Amino acid sequence: MRTPALRRPRTRLFAAATLALAALSLTACGTNDSSGVRSEGAAPAASEPSAAASSPGAAEKPAGGSAGASGSSGTANSGHSTGHGGNGAATTKKHPAGDPGDPANRVPCSAANTKITAAPVERPLNYMLLTVTNTGSKLCDLNNYPIVKFEGAQSVPPVMEDSKPQAVTSLKPGERGYAGIILSAGDGSGGEGYTARSLEIGFDGSDRMARAALPAGGVHIDNSLRVTYWLSDASDALS
Repeated sequence: MRTPALRRPRTRLFAAATLALAALSLTACGTNDSSGVRSEGAAPAASEPSAAASSPGAAEKPAGGSAGASGSSGTANSGHSTGHGGNGAATTKKHPAGDPGDPANRVPCSAANTKITAAPVERPLNYMLLTVTNTGSKLCDLNNYPIVKFEGAQSVPPVMEDSKPQAVTSLKPGERGYAGIILSAGDGSGGEGYTARSLEIGFDGSDRMARAALPAGGVHIDNSLRVTYWLSDASDALS
């Protein structure tokens, strides 16, 4: 009758050993390192970079992403803005008007760019006033004095040196210059003289002559014939 009592403890010991072995088996399957503790989250985390590196789309996306595009666009826009500003400065740049005193912007007065009139005056007696008008498009210089050639005259009359201006008389387009002519001496000291019915005027430095109309009856001239320099004021030409 003692035999059944002995079997009961052995059965319990066997069951306990079986449970221990099962627990050891489970522990061994859940870890691969020497600590004997398995980490359930480590394996997936380690696998993510590997998947990203193996995917062509994931590798190319950072290079063409918004940061790269923004940097490239900013550089392009900056260069375009600078170029536009430079072009605007070049197109709006204004060059100053030419200096009338520059030799390139002024010409000598001549028969080609002026109109001349000749008219006797009441005072002083025996005087005539020449008026020259600049009909050109540039400022012109009246150099020295008029070359006066009356009909029948053997030579051109000399200039009165005391009439010389301090500077050359210059005419803008449309402006006028003047010169006076002493036709004859009132006291007869200039000789007998004669009546001239035509007159031509020349300019210093030019061979071309301009015709100036005289009164219908002509003008009386003698050997006292004189001219003034070209002047900017008619009163100076008749003084």
